[in-house]
Amino acid sequence: MIDRCLRALGAALLLLAVATAAASGQASTTVILVRHAEKAATPANDPPLTSAGQARAKALAAALRDAGVDAIITTQFTRTRETAAPTAVALHLTPEVVAATGKTHVQDVAAAVRRHPGHTVLVVGHGNTVAEIIAALGGPAIPDLCDAEYDGLFILTIPPAGKPALVRAKYGAASDVASCEAMK
Repeated sequence: MIDRCLRALGAALLLLAVATAAASGQASTTVILVRHAEKAATPANDPPLTSAGQARAKALAAALRDAGVDAIITTQFTRTRETAAPTAVALHLTPEVVAATGKTHVQDVAAAVRRHPGHTVLVVGHGNTVAEIIAALGGPAIPDLCDAEYDGLFILTIPPAGKPALVRAKYGAASDVASCEAMK
């Protein structure tokens, strides 16, 4: 029951952010950032999603069905592409791949987002890049995601002028973040 309420709240916050940007008459950009879904242990260099990850990718597509997403950005890795795939198929979009290589990856993703002003962009990143991408787009500093955290959905609204606003929500099945707390 709580999981359903959290998902409903996340969807409502997402729709509110998108509606607020549209109602203002200005060309705000809405960036929805998620970490890739649950990945398999092997192969270590480029694992696919697990069955739980595939379910989460479908949950993402359902959560974003009416969000107005008109661009998707992923990395070249199987786990990010598979996380975005159900949303891309449902919305008839071809994801833009920004290679996660070198020191400029975060800036390259931010530049790709900026090529879609006034639109809603889904970015599927990694646990160690979501926070950096938010910061590169002018959002607030947040910690990197814990290795067990897959349910975070970050909605960054970037107005044409002024400070970006960040809403943090959840989607899909709740992550087991107890192991994250134990690591602190």
